[in-house]
Amino acid sequence: MQRKFNKQPKLHIKKGDTVQVISGDNKGQKGRVLAIFTQKLRATVEGLNIVKRHTKPNAQNPNGGIIEKEAPIHISNLKVIGNDGKPTRIGRKADENGKLVRYAKTTGEVIK
Repeated sequence: MQRKFNKQPKLHIKKGDTVQVISGDNKGQKGRVLAIFTQKLRATVEGLNIVKRHTKPNAQNPNGGIIEKEAPIHISNLKVIGNDGKPTRIGRKADENGKLVRYAKTTGEVIK
């Protein structure tokens, strides 16, 4: 069942974050988030969850063939790597200016 949202949900990961997979075939591997699909609650991670796509010849690829590319992973299977290099849960709190920032639950440090 796909979840429908009227507005964009708040997610614990952002594009550019370094994440670790905590479940599935790629468990334990790390990579950088390339794209996030908020409506499907999935993220594409660089170098992880590689699938093979068989393509017909076209203008970009005149010979066709098999292309390997990253497939999206559900965000519940990803944990953000904190500033200390370890996976951590993410919380939100207001900084001194009143703006919400993400912080690592394990160390309390603000994640950029």
